[in-house]
Amino acid sequence: MTGSYTRSASSSFTITDARYVGGRVAADLRLLFNLYGEPSLDRIDHFAEEVARLLRDGYLDTVDYGFRDTATNTWKFRLRYKATAGGQLTDSRPGSFPDPVDLAGYGFHSFLTYSSTFWLLTSSQQTGVKETLPISRTTGTAPSALAGNTTTGHGYARNGAGVSRDVYVAH
Repeated sequence: MTGSYTRSASSSFTITDARYVGGRVAADLRLLFNLYGEPSLDRIDHFAEEVARLLRDGYLDTVDYGFRDTATNTWKFRLRYKATAGGQLTDSRPGSFPDPVDLAGYGFHSFLTYSSTFWLLTSSQQTGVKETLPISRTTGTAPSALAGNTTTGHGYARNGAGVSRDVYVAH
């Protein structure tokens, strides 16, 4: 089931809307857990709430979840969610991953980037936002996506905002 939505100027994106989108991301992460044993179920709830809060306030740019080679900091399998608002948005069913990938020896990892709106906040405001989130993140370098395949065209949205998703699998 796929639908397109256009946001009107009079509508507002609420925490309920954001939690709907976060719940769709959580459904994808539960499928990862079922296929690969990570992330843990309690962490999935925290990831979903993090997405919801940042998306509601316009502070999310991208968030990645997947499995990487820690020695080279490269993705083997990655789900990337990019915040989107307005225009044509897609609300797809969760799942639709490529065939299972051999991830033996790869560790689960998540990497988040904040939006330009977040970076316009003062440093104390940024700290305040981060302190309210259920996930405590550290500064790091984004893993690379070298040779591989990326599948796009999937997304989750409600009331004019949401996320687009791509799936990357390394060769």
